[in-house]
Order: sequence, then C-alpha cells, then structure tokens
Amino acid sequence: MTSTDLHLPRGATANAQYLVDIDPKLAGWTHSSLRVVGLAPGGTHTFTTGDSEWIVLPLQGGCTVQIDSASREKGEFQLLGRESVFADASDFAYVPRDARVQIASGAGGRFALAGAKCERRLPARYGPAPEVPVEERGSGSCARRVRNFASADSFDCDKLIAVEVLTPGGNWSSYPPHKHDEHRPGAESELEEIYYFEIDGPNGLGYQRVFPSREGGADVLAEVRSGDAVLVPDGWHGPSIAQPGHDMYYLNVMAGPGETREWRICFHPDHAESTGGYR
Repeated sequence: MTSTDLHLPRGATANAQYLVDIDPKLAGWTHSSLRVVGLAPGGTHTFTTGDSEWIVLPLQGGCTVQIDSASREKGEFQLLGRESVFADASDFAYVPRDARVQIASGAGGRFALAGAKCERRLPARYGPAPEVPVEERGSGSCARRVRNFASADSFDCDKLIAVEVLTPGGNWSSYPPHKHDEHRPGAESELEEIYYFEIDGPNGLGYQRVFPSREGGADVLAEVRSGDAVLVPDGWHGPSIAQPGHDMYYLNVMAGPGETREWRICFHPDHAESTGGYR
C-alpha cells in the first residue's frame, strides 16, 4: 500500500452515517474495522453488527445502547461517557455479531465503534470505567498512559483487541518501533491495526511512522491531526510523536486471523538494544 492509502485524513472516509468509516474492504485486509458516529442532541443511530463483534466507546458524551438479536437476546446499557478522550477512561458496551444495535444520546456526542470479524457469538456486556486497567508505560520523554479497556488479557472478545493511548505533548509513544505481522507461536501474533487520533488544543498535530518489515511493505510518515487515522497492515510502527504543548490521543483497534486472541509483538532490533523495550 502507498502512504496515501495508509494515512486517512479527517473526512477521507466520512459518509452520511459516519465521521470515520473503515471496514476490511476499504483497508484491504480481513478483520479490523473502525467507525465514529456523531450524534446531535436527541439523536439516534442504528446499525446491524453482521459478522463482526463491536465495542461502543464514547469519545465525547454519553449514550444508551440497546441491543436486539434474532435469538431474542435483548440488552440495554447506559453509558455515562466522558467530556473528552483527554478526561479519563470511559465505560463502554460490547455488542455481539448478528444483532441490531441502537445508540441514542440525549445531549449528543461522538462514539467510536471498534469492530472485528469474528466466529464466536459472545454475550452483550457492560464495561465499567473504574474497571479499565490503566498502565503507565515508558519513562521520561517516552512516558505515556495506556487504557487497556479491551486488551487481550482484560476483557473477553473473540478477535477484537482495542486500547487507548494518551501521550503528553512533546513525548514519543509506540516506541521503540515494533511489529505484529507474522504468526510465530509464543513470539509474535498477526494483527491488523488502526490508529485513530485526536490532538488536544487548537492547531495541534502529531506524527506517525510506519516502515517496512519486508520488501514492498507498509511505509508512511504522516502528519496527523484530530480525526485522522493511520492503517497498519504490516511493518514496524512507531514512533507516534506528540507536538509540544498538545497531548495526543489515539485509539488502537486490532484483530487478526490467529486462533488465539493475543497481543505479541517484536521490537525492532536497532532500537530495542538501546531502549530495552517498553521501559
């Protein structure tokens, strides 16, 4: 893929329903999806989950998530949400494949739908914000905060892995560069990944690097702003660099073909030797 294919500026995938709409067909892969829906006060949005599992994650504002399915399973979750992605972790709702979902918001807001094609149909569930594991990763100018709301070891899904990362202005994250594009049992898992960015403050920006791990592999250096996305079908990715004075948020959505849902990465040897990995 070219750098133009991998960097999707704000509005590049927008349509009548979504501010961001990235599915496997658009990305050129098989599993990972991301949508962002904006609702006016009193607004609603209805979608069918099809062959994918989804997590409804408030980016700004709160909502009610109603679920109905052919198996007559019903559920309703009240999501308190948050003022912004920079405020704190949010509660969220997991919705299974083969269901009909309605999102309604009295005050309006923006809501991410992180999805992955899957095989198992798991039950609909509520994820409380206080139970989201928060990890302080790295140190010094590489310090960042990771909200592992749907990491492989914190919340049960069939294929979907999703986390949030908050990088202080001037810092590097997704560093040292790493990859997860090969199936090597016990060492590395094959995962397609989407980065969705928001930058705190007016005129804020960041930079995202992806470079080849194989001949003809993914290669991009993108200036990213709020609402942008970067696709990582393969390759070494990192660093993600936040402009001084502007904290950077990104939502990572991952899934792959492996029988086991796991996040196993390989650090780039040129950087791992000097950094020791995430420390």
